[in-house]
Amino acid sequence: MEIKKYGKTDESLLFDLLVDEGDEWIDYHGPNARDKYIKALESSITYIACDNTLVCGYVRCREDSGFGVYIYDLLVRKSYRGRQIGKALMERVCQDFPDQPVYVMSDVDPYYEKLGYRREGSIFEVKA
Repeated sequence: MEIKKYGKTDESLLFDLLVDEGDEWIDYHGPNARDKYIKALESSITYIACDNTLVCGYVRCREDSGFGVYIYDLLVRKSYRGRQIGKALMERVCQDFPDQPVYVMSDVDPYYEKLGYRREGSIFEVKA
């Protein structure tokens, strides 16, 4: 298993992962979403976990000028779950930004609680 920074050449492999997850990630890979998500990837810091040429997980985040790193997406392929890949991806972000706090924007709180991460406030939708 190799964790590396995502590059444009990894695009089709990453989208294969998103498509394999089905409708749960349709807002990222669907017909009206793919181009928008490609732009999001271009302006983000993204790492992929690879098993040879298969992307088995990824994390997408943004750095806020020294105020912190915000993780927006974390996904591990269903057949690879339970192997600590998500945790390894999170650790890579922390490793690459050792002097900054790292925050997760999540709707899967039990996963992060299981990893021992501490809750810091909440997020509210201001405008839909």
